[in-house]
Amino acid sequence: MTPTKVGNVLNWASELDDNALEQAQRAAALPFVRGHLALMPDAHWGMGATIGSVIPTDGAIIPAAVGVDIGCGMIAAELPFGADALPDSLDPLLDEIAQVVPAGVGQGHDDRDGPADVGRTIGWPTVTELTVKQQKKAVNQFGTLGSGNHFVEVCLDERDQVWVVLHSGSRGIGNQLAKVHIDGAKRHMKQWFIDLPDPDLAYLVEGTVDFDAYIDAMLWAQRYALANREQMLDAVLARLWAAVGREGAPEERQRINCHHNFTEREHQHGRNLWITRKGAIRARIGDLGVIPGSMGAASFIVEGLGNPASYESCSHGAGRRLSRGEARRTLDVATLRTEMGDRSWLDGHAEQLLDEDPRAYKDIDQVMDDQKDLVRVVHRLRQVLNYKGL
Repeated sequence: MTPTKVGNVLNWASELDDNALEQAQRAAALPFVRGHLALMPDAHWGMGATIGSVIPTDGAIIPAAVGVDIGCGMIAAELPFGADALPDSLDPLLDEIAQVVPAGVGQGHDDRDGPADVGRTIGWPTVTELTVKQQKKAVNQFGTLGSGNHFVEVCLDERDQVWVVLHSGSRGIGNQLAKVHIDGAKRHMKQWFIDLPDPDLAYLVEGTVDFDAYIDAMLWAQRYALANREQMLDAVLARLWAAVGREGAPEERQRINCHHNFTEREHQHGRNLWITRKGAIRARIGDLGVIPGSMGAASFIVEGLGNPASYESCSHGAGRRLSRGEARRTLDVATLRTEMGDRSWLDGHAEQLLDEDPRAYKDIDQVMDDQKDLVRVVHRLRQVLNYKGL
């Protein structure tokens, strides 16, 4: 679609509530925002900044715009076999995935007693010194899923080729690091008598000690999230490989791992800027990405088109239409079960999953149609198994 311009906001969403647009306009009006703020087709109101927004800044970063799940993103692997290799029922595999990938608020691997897994894989922050308790949390939750809209899925593409798709981030340690710096930015605003239209727009100024500490913590949390997804995917592939009766190490045709809550220094529109993507994927020319729908809708493997107007970005999913509270109040379990059809999923916990009901999300096909100038669809995926954290 042709994006619409409202003030300093360029909007790709054909469905956008007024609260989200007003929130985006408040962020776009900050003096260090350069150019326009871009809203992706899945944009909706969020804590701190509009989810589905791309914010270009010069000389400052808004920690709450990155959010508390630093580095949250998607990973997908295409496997070298098709639907005919899968067992008649995937319910046993669902149980096995739950064994190797703990999921839910605070869940972790209780048998890990040292920092070797994380330290050996990605190291530790160089500026921010984690406490012993924080290190233990990072270790125990490494290779775990989280809750909410985080998931593991087995999917089939339009050729009936098998994929595994996973959504997760930096877990409890990323949340803790983010909150430290969000709170620190808010304290600075009070100290400097800076009155903001939203306290969550509090920012850190480049060149300061606190800015450098945040960048260090944020980049480490991004590495943690990236490796966390790799760890879980490896565990799931091992179980799936065995479920289809194959021996040896799992093989895959390709793997895609991409963030959608992060900020990086990029050259955009002729200058070096901090590009914060809050619920958006980087989509440079040739970049491969993963855009999931809801748990009952299609997901997509896409290739970026490098559109400069979106700061080479695209949506990170379908985007919520109903808040979690509204979904729980207004949606019903019977229809959720109907929408999930014959997929293997946690149907015994349908009541707890009402806030993830497909009706709580925008139409993913409309979202994809809205961003034909941002990405090209490579594969369309349909789920045959869905595992979520409760």
